[in-house]
Amino acid sequence: MEQDYMIAGFRLRMEGEPLVKDVANIGGFGVFAIDSTAEPNFRFVWSEEKAPAFTAELYRNDPVLTHNRFGRYEKGYIFETAYIGSDQTLTVWIAEGSRIAYFSGNLDVSLLRFACWIAFGVLIAPQKAVAIHTSTIVFHDKAVIFLGESGTGKSTHTRLWRENIEGATLLNDDSPIVRIHNGIPYVYGSPWSGKTPCYKTNSYELVGCVRLSQAPYNEIKKLKVMQAYAALHPSCPPDFAYDEKLYDCISQILNDILVKVPVYHLACLPNAEAAHLSCKTIFGV
Repeated sequence: MEQDYMIAGFRLRMEGEPLVKDVANIGGFGVFAIDSTAEPNFRFVWSEEKAPAFTAELYRNDPVLTHNRFGRYEKGYIFETAYIGSDQTLTVWIAEGSRIAYFSGNLDVSLLRFACWIAFGVLIAPQKAVAIHTSTIVFHDKAVIFLGESGTGKSTHTRLWRENIEGATLLNDDSPIVRIHNGIPYVYGSPWSGKTPCYKTNSYELVGCVRLSQAPYNEIKKLKVMQAYAALHPSCPPDFAYDEKLYDCISQILNDILVKVPVYHLACLPNAEAAHLSCKTIFGV
């Protein structure tokens, strides 16, 4: 049993009945489903085998409900996630240089959604693509990404764009994919959109990046290269920052973005004037 999905221009194939059925139940994946008529770029394969053991833990994240860890096993990368207090884990492993991710264990929908995001991220990084934690606006058929720490107001700012700037639409509200094509960065919708169900297959050229911070005023400034890199980097997958090969891939993608796309810092209030200020700065209107 198999099912293909087209995400960020990559054909991803699910294989094995348990995985195929449970991924189909994840909100957001349905719109990306396509017929299995060509060879996939990547494969997610269900495995009944015992997952390999960690040889190195590179990153651990323990949010409110789950504990997650990413690292290395003897042949490549491994990721494990489980609910706190439970020994029912979901494990994903990918051999070095492989285009296949193996899944084993607890296919709970929330665990599986995040595990798919991690596995896809590992596979696409060498192909000059990365998921970036951002809310993305499309205007005049171009994309702008708004970055910032959780709670900064990314979703609020893009909502203000949609409410106050005619023609502005939301592409993704949490984790779009940025991919480099012939030196040009493009932003793709993805099945991962956080609390806002915005799942679109469209892609647009990236023309602006804006790091947000809250302030009692509205002010925007263009960042120099080092500041711009520092503005983008924290919004990339933190798990990958502790592996040299993955970090090199992410760094190259960010460098490619900085060559073509201006990066700004917007200190702002949650009001229409802030949206108009960022729009005028980037698009001149």
